Amino acid sequence: MSALTVEHQQGNGYGWQDLLRIWEATDAPEGCRVEIIEGIVTVAPPPSKEHNLMAHKLQKQLYPAIPDGWGIYQTLGLTVPSRNGLYIPDLVVLPEAALSGPGYQVPADEAELVVEITSPGNGGQDRVSKPAGYAAAGVPLYLLVDGWAPGGPTVTLYGQPNGDVYRTLRAVTFGEDVPLPEPFGISLDTSGFPAA
Repeated sequence: MSALTVEHQQGNGYGWQDLLRIWEATDAPEGCRVEIIEGIVTVAPPPSKEHNLMAHKLQKQLYPAIPDGWGIYQTLGLTVPSRNGLYIPDLVVLPEAALSGPGYQVPADEAELVVEITSPGNGGQDRVSKPAGYAAAGVPLYLLVDGWAPGGPTVTLYGQPNGDVYRTLRAVTFGEDVPLPEPFGISLDTSGFPAA
């Protein structure tokens, strides 16, 4: 198994609370995602039809496998203050209780599974920066659906976080199944994923 890691950069002069205020005040066009990645507020355009199709196919497969009292969310902000990060994953599975109280984000350590689907402009963030943040927060499972991978479209399941490093649990090409461990206990079918 291989590991996934990244060096953490700091020092843009903004504290965590400053970054959150900037994030909250950013008025992006409808459908765009505003995130904080390595201390930088970013705006990404709405995802493509293919991107949405993959998210839909994954979500349909996950619903029967999640425990009672858990949910799957598409636009929920996950905070990782230790890495100056506020990410909005394509899918996140977490207990419904994590959504109590006001606001737009929850601590990333509440998540049980995070799914990121790469786009041409965000591959580096989804392959390096975000998984380091999710691992640092202790998110047990990170699923990367990478239609833009240099070697061809792949799906990689990462787990066993240690610091800001994940272990690769399974890496497959589009079309192969990806087994998810308990509490999910299913194999995800990627055969209907459109190639980039």
